[in-house]
Amino acid sequence: MTQEGLARLQFGTMTIYHFLFVPITIGLSFLLAILETRYWRTRKPEDKKVLDFFGRLFLINFAVGVVTGILQEFQFGMNWSNYSRFVGDVFGAPLAVEALAAFFLESTFIGLWVFGWDKLSPRLHTWTMWLVAIGTSLSAFWILTANSFMQEPVGYKIVHGHAEMVNFFALLGNPQLWVEFPHVEVGALSTGAFFVVSISAYFLLFRPEYRDWFLPPFRIGLLVAATGSVLAIVIGHEQAQHLIVAQPMKMAASEALWHTTGLHAAWSVVAFFNPVTHHTWFSLSIPDLLSILAYNRLSGRVLGISELQALYVHRYGPGYYVPPVLVTFWSFRIMVLFGFLMAGVAIWGLVLVYKRRVADRPRYLKIAMWAVGLPLIANIMGWVMTEVGRQPWIVFGLQKTIDGVSPNVSLTEVLITLIGFTVLYAIMGVIEVRLLLKFIRWGPEPPDLEADEAEVASETPSISPF
Repeated sequence: MTQEGLARLQFGTMTIYHFLFVPITIGLSFLLAILETRYWRTRKPEDKKVLDFFGRLFLINFAVGVVTGILQEFQFGMNWSNYSRFVGDVFGAPLAVEALAAFFLESTFIGLWVFGWDKLSPRLHTWTMWLVAIGTSLSAFWILTANSFMQEPVGYKIVHGHAEMVNFFALLGNPQLWVEFPHVEVGALSTGAFFVVSISAYFLLFRPEYRDWFLPPFRIGLLVAATGSVLAIVIGHEQAQHLIVAQPMKMAASEALWHTTGLHAAWSVVAFFNPVTHHTWFSLSIPDLLSILAYNRLSGRVLGISELQALYVHRYGPGYYVPPVLVTFWSFRIMVLFGFLMAGVAIWGLVLVYKRRVADRPRYLKIAMWAVGLPLIANIMGWVMTEVGRQPWIVFGLQKTIDGVSPNVSLTEVLITLIGFTVLYAIMGVIEVRLLLKFIRWGPEPPDLEADEAEVASETPSISPF
């Protein structure tokens, strides 16, 4: 119950909630672009109705994502003003580009896509959704450019106690960015694909009259989900190898590695330990796997927490530089577990599709319905591992998190806003879930509400005092 702790809890809670919608928006926009390209070639009315159906779900998700994202930015001035003063000249540039270019791009073309069905040519209308998809990815790129600076600062100099940008292109060439952005992008594609697969599986299983309508998006979603999940695993491996060089303490904490290993480092599949006494009660390890993950070879030492703590004290001065090991360790493993589950479910589905047996496998369709939660959990755990594992730094090597909080904001004020935002987000979550479920129940042929209202009005006797 400190100001720093509550400010971190508030930012973490809101970011986790916001991050539920962003990957779906990115991935689903690409799936919509693919589905509309397919419709532009087939010209089947049922393909148009399925496209409209997923488009409505996309717009609901996009609207909530925008609202939650806007509130995120206010926290930099509310709870993290010292951070904003210190690094705002660098951090603000990519965020400004994201708002002025990427977000305006996707917002403009979403409007053209929604209202341009009867006004644009089929080819041009299809391109509007492709530009929406490109805009969502550009938004992610610029936001991750800012985040990558927090992970691995480049292109700056310290002037009068704050960071100033001296090389914008150094931000764009940040090595952290080019392992972080592809990982997030393919993870988002998988998330949107599983969203389509899950809903399509519902119609294949419980609404047989729409089986032929939803079988194509189900197949396309499985292909994108399988490709994205496998790529996320491969790129995640590259990202872990970069951490060995850029943030070795984060990597050591994610392995609960208290001391430097020998030449052959084992990887702990699971381990139960006391983060205070460093005592391990149980550990299941695979020999040499950590060396392979770190160096792509069977031998190689990995620095431990104790040795890195001594190194950081020598480099940065007195202090405790170990992140919360328990959270970092388990969030990494949950992310890896759910990433492999995603790949397994998607590949299993592709095999059934290839054998033309997926529609006759209700057990798999039930699994596919619930599989939408796999990428959501994997995304959140990946973000938790990335941000918690960087502690105690808010900008690695430059500013500690405790030094970034607002000096004139009281503990009570942070607590009140934390409760208020949490309640507000909970209400928004209930509204969105109810809207999504309502539109899913309606299906690709929603009831004509205007006609129903007109019919009711015509049958209702007029009551007038005149």
